[in-house]
Amino acid sequence: MPPAAFAALLLALAALFPLFHLYWGGLNYWLHMLLFVYMNIAVASSWNIIGGYAGYVSLGHNVFLAVGGYFSGILFAYFGLSPFLTTPLAGLAAMAVGLVVGTITLRTRGPTFIISTIALVLLVKIALDNWDYVGGSNGMSLPLVPLPVELVKLPFYYGMLATAAGAVFLSFHIRRSKFGLGLRAISQDETKAAVAGIPTGSYKILAFALSGLFVGMAGALWGYYLTFLRPTIFLSILIGARIVFMTILGGRGTVAGPVVGATLFIAANEFFVSHFGTSELNIAATGLLLILMLLFFPDGIVGTLRRTGHLPRALDWD
Repeated sequence: MPPAAFAALLLALAALFPLFHLYWGGLNYWLHMLLFVYMNIAVASSWNIIGGYAGYVSLGHNVFLAVGGYFSGILFAYFGLSPFLTTPLAGLAAMAVGLVVGTITLRTRGPTFIISTIALVLLVKIALDNWDYVGGSNGMSLPLVPLPVELVKLPFYYGMLATAAGAVFLSFHIRRSKFGLGLRAISQDETKAAVAGIPTGSYKILAFALSGLFVGMAGALWGYYLTFLRPTIFLSILIGARIVFMTILGGRGTVAGPVVGATLFIAANEFFVSHFGTSELNIAATGLLLILMLLFFPDGIVGTLRRTGHLPRALDWD
């Protein structure tokens, strides 16, 4: 099956799935899990722009989740503007933060850049913990969605599906653009890329900002879905690391990799939680699975299958 047809089929099936819930009922759990998968696809595909194409590993992309969540949450709690309307604005707010932060942090490379993104998470968490306007470390509650129980997940489902599709679409077009070619050149050798005439500084900053767009939108929807905002929901180092793990698992620098990685990671984690609970066994089992997968797929699942000539044509989205 051609890649475009396969992607369109997946999107159509995802869009039609809630109809089964409306007809038969009892699928709230699956709606929740799919919604969560879509959010992680959006975040992983967005991270891939800076971490996969440009090669700058950020452990602080969950800051954009917090920016989006709090931006829409404040507008809703204090001004009555629904997050379903302000989600695009939350994405733009996250993108603006990415421009500012990228201008400062992308002057560094390698481990120094990674440490700077970790520091960003800690600084934003401290700021939110001490910001009384948004409830500080205690957080702030958001009004419930005025819909029946059987329908309450649907607007979030379709909103997160659209966000995931938008993130993958953006990643695809960047991958095939002159801009994307410049980012890959930076990933291979930034000095040679600069000598070749690529404006490496502006390319990196733009990539970092664009990588925050759909993450901020996902954060806005996720915060409203939880009906509660608290710094610890977004600003944990483990959340930032999970974003990186999902992308590397699927194959960073590829379009389909973050989609595959996010789906498998969430499915495996849910399987282990259902069998071992939220104990150390769950964490150990998930970690062991990741180690085994990366031993057999050192370039990620999509990357390794492409290198060995075994990648199904339907997943060759590059």
